Amino acid sequence: MIRDPQEAPTGAQLESLRTEAQQHVRQLRQRLTQLGEDEIRLILSGARSHYAWTDKPVSEETLHRIYDIVKMGATSMNSSPARFIFVCSDKGREKLAKSLKPANVPKMATAPVTVIIAHDLEFWRELPFLFPHEDRRPHFEGKPEHAEETAFRNATLQGAYLMIAARALGLDVGAMSGFSNEIVDREFFTGTTLRSNFLCNLGYADEGALFHKLPRFEFEDVCSFA
Repeated sequence: MIRDPQEAPTGAQLESLRTEAQQHVRQLRQRLTQLGEDEIRLILSGARSHYAWTDKPVSEETLHRIYDIVKMGATSMNSSPARFIFVCSDKGREKLAKSLKPANVPKMATAPVTVIIAHDLEFWRELPFLFPHEDRRPHFEGKPEHAEETAFRNATLQGAYLMIAARALGLDVGAMSGFSNEIVDREFFTGTTLRSNFLCNLGYADEGALFHKLPRFEFEDVCSFA
């Protein structure tokens, strides 16, 4: 569905909204300058990729809350090309299992939710609604390679936002790439402009399946100044 760009604010209304947005950012920074160490551990430095799950369900309300956080994350031109398919039903799991490498089937089967992080190749059709300042559709119309590259890059960002948002709300995550994108696209997206990127299990983990945290590079190994 293409949104009506006439819904976008203009003139004095737009200026008022800009001023309000600037005030909100300043007020937030006054209240909270940075996260504490425990919060950072929860979402990144102490978080783990999980492969085993308890039977505690994830509510639809929680999935809505996750998306409400994700949608505010930055994407180029506010393009928001990611599309999230929350696989919760037996029928959905059966379809998704066709695409998985054997070792990943039980990981998906026992997770309360598996998210297909996909992107819309024709995301640019919504730009008049999402980016009303000027018409950016000519940057992508008739340029499928550029559109696909932009969609993939920004939807990948949104997939990362989803993982962090889920952890921030107390869930555990386990991203998966051991699957066939071609099969996922055939099973879920035939006849559409959507294409799959990666999968992510969501739920409340069984920590008994964890092993020690693997090594990471030091700053000097992978960072430099220019």
